Amino acid sequence: MIELWWWVLAACAAAYLTKLAGYLLPEEWLDRPWVRTVSVGMTAGLLTSLVVTNTLVDGTALVLDARVAALAAAAVALWLRAPYLVVVLVGGLAAALARLAGAA
Repeated sequence: MIELWWWVLAACAAAYLTKLAGYLLPEEWLDRPWVRTVSVGMTAGLLTSLVVTNTLVDGTALVLDARVAALAAAAVALWLRAPYLVVVLVGGLAAALARLAGAA
């Protein structure tokens, strides 16, 4: 358990140093168009990977359960430009209905 805490502390230090580096870099380095493109792409990619992992993975196995139905319903609500609260409610309702229908 102690070894795990060292990894947690190392991750915290890496996150802090990355944030600090952003403040210490000269502003003209950050004003380049490719830097903005990369930062936007990385943000979208990281968020997408987090959503997909939380939807399709259970432990070390890939699963198809009610979370997939919730994600699909929420994606449709987003595509229809529904407000955020409506997207969350639609996803929750879809997951509840999928579980009621027998999805794990």
